[in-house]
Amino acid sequence: MLAGMPADVAAAKSRTACRNLIELDAFDRAEVIMVYLHIPDEVDTTDVVLAAWQHDKRVVVPAVDWQRRRMQPVALHSLAEEHLHEDAYGLRTPAGATPVAPASVDLIVVPALAYDRRGNRLGRGAGFYDRFLACTDVRAVACGLAFAEQVVASVPIRANDWPVDILVTDTDVWTVPSPGRRAVAGAPHPVEKDA
Repeated sequence: MLAGMPADVAAAKSRTACRNLIELDAFDRAEVIMVYLHIPDEVDTTDVVLAAWQHDKRVVVPAVDWQRRRMQPVALHSLAEEHLHEDAYGLRTPAGATPVAPASVDLIVVPALAYDRRGNRLGRGAGFYDRFLACTDVRAVACGLAFAEQVVASVPIRANDWPVDILVTDTDVWTVPSPGRRAVAGAPHPVEKDA
């Protein structure tokens, strides 16, 4: 589905999705934003990073420890490729990055292969974001970011899956009713946007 999307279309849709995210109150209030550095078939988050820096926010990215199967936020100070290290799975992190306490993060931008409008996500199967969001010291708002084509009627969920609080695409924004942020049920609540 996404593999066939032309690069110029993906770029335009990424810019729109990022603009929708940047307009959120949760973005405005956040002092520290954790954002993924995109891989192919994900929304390009460059505009989110640049907007955060323009508003004097701290930006962190997830550094994945594949051996321990965990993520650690690390500080991001540059998007220049010479300052980034790419691992065997194509994930980029700052070279020699400084770890940041998960409790300091206010907003987490979460990727997925697919979302449903209840905030449930289909990740890549390793559970890194689910484990990170489940940590007791993580109190940040979790915001899913995806192309509209990635939103489906429902995704399969398991007991340890962790839904997002807000879902943002290039066409819509939903806040998600999530008592306890577990196994979200009920209808989504669209957020009003200016046309």
